[in-house]
Amino acid sequence: MLIWPEKSAIVLKLRDSTQVTNLIPAARDFTVKGVPYLAVPHKPVETRILRELGHDVPAPIRHHYNWPGRFKPFAAQKEAAAFLSMYDRAFNLSELGTGKSLASLWAYDYLRSIKKLNKALVISPLSTLDRTWADEIFQHFPHLDYVVLHGSRDKRIKLLKQDVDIYIINHDGVKIIEPYLKDRPDIDVIILDEIAQAVRNSTTDRFKAINTVVNKHGIKRACWGMTGTPTPNSPTDAWAQCRLVVPDKVPPYFNRFKGTVMKQLSQFQWIPKPEATDIVKDVMQPSVRFTRDECVDLPPLMYETRSVAMTADQNKAYKEMLKKLKTQADNGEITAVNEAVKMAKLVQIACGVVYGNNREELTIPPTHRIEETRSIVESAEGKVIVFVPFVSSIKYVAQALKKDFTVEIIHGGVSKSERDRILGAFQKTNEPKVLVAQPAAMSHGLTLTAASTIVWYSCVTSNETFEQANGRINRPGQKMNNFIIMLEGTKVESRIYKRLQNKQKMQGALLDEIKAGREAVMA
Repeated sequence: MLIWPEKSAIVLKLRDSTQVTNLIPAARDFTVKGVPYLAVPHKPVETRILRELGHDVPAPIRHHYNWPGRFKPFAAQKEAAAFLSMYDRAFNLSELGTGKSLASLWAYDYLRSIKKLNKALVISPLSTLDRTWADEIFQHFPHLDYVVLHGSRDKRIKLLKQDVDIYIINHDGVKIIEPYLKDRPDIDVIILDEIAQAVRNSTTDRFKAINTVVNKHGIKRACWGMTGTPTPNSPTDAWAQCRLVVPDKVPPYFNRFKGTVMKQLSQFQWIPKPEATDIVKDVMQPSVRFTRDECVDLPPLMYETRSVAMTADQNKAYKEMLKKLKTQADNGEITAVNEAVKMAKLVQIACGVVYGNNREELTIPPTHRIEETRSIVESAEGKVIVFVPFVSSIKYVAQALKKDFTVEIIHGGVSKSERDRILGAFQKTNEPKVLVAQPAAMSHGLTLTAASTIVWYSCVTSNETFEQANGRINRPGQKMNNFIIMLEGTKVESRIYKRLQNKQKMQGALLDEIKAGREAVMA
């Protein structure tokens, strides 16, 4: 077997080509020096047929695609993209940090380039619409147009009317404009990100809306489901995901599937059957999976910023505080000496717990930020460190996460003996799953390689603390790739994170935010 790049063809030497030509009419016989050969178009459909006939044909994307972007794909990304390009319906079950989003975009771009796909719809968490998906497209696919469908219903409908290659929408946004999405025949592939977290419950309006769009009768759409943790709670989590992506793989009714993977001990107690894992693996096919440990060519430390919306109450408090700080700035009361303290007030609002004038704690529930943190912990295969800059917020975050995970906390008020117990258990035993900590209390000397994921619940203003805290997991003895996820919901957080990553001074960040707010009002 030979690859013929100029003709995008596979050349086979067969005794009898009839079997192939009957199934692939576009295949052509030819002779070289009296030796018969068969040229077969090297495309996904033809490749699948040849594979079914026993020919080990590589995915066409590997030989007929230029892999655009700022850097070359990692081996795992190439493999995942090649896999998705071969299937209309499939799962990418690779771990967090293995490049699933970019791999799916490469697969789409290739299939679009050979006119097998037209437009794509990306359905993802709200926090990743701009800072993951839009950024990936902008940075790696300058020839593709995209639009983020977010805002009011009317605004989303207006944006959807734009003629672009890729539409990006959040999970709950689908039901808002479902009638307009489901009847778009030009949208013929759906990339469903974090599918396990979004639609593992088939009774929700979210599931019903997405299912209608994915499996609209009369419109054949490809669908790729992506998650690193397909069954975070129970083997039954797989059923709804399969009903979306590969509906023929599972029974049409949930209870029937539940009976195949779960054993009932009492009226309200069920446990997984010994064969449950194998059953789930079988129904969630076709699928591909890579762990971060397997991706040896991935960089050892990967950063991602996720946007999380503030609640209405948080937004109100933030605007009032910004107005107050603007007045102080106009009066010359904000200086290089006190700027960090003033800026902390804005970050406290983003975190959800604000210190009053008498150090009392005022809670403004940060619903979306807690949900995003919970989702990240749930998606992570290993342990997770959540860095929170304020003690009051540490307690709030830990209490919220304890509903689902084993959690310990560390801050300046935790005694050395208790700290030693917690850190020893975290590094050497299975529990706790999550460590919620004040970064300044964890930024030097510690080795915490049991964790491979750090979540910055919000930012700090010290370059040294930021770098040293991230270094707790990126140390000798670490056998996993490291992932740093930064949550931001305000402009000031965005400014601080950029300065931290570029190792710039924090001086002026607050004044820049005040200036931007003043200019926005004047505009």
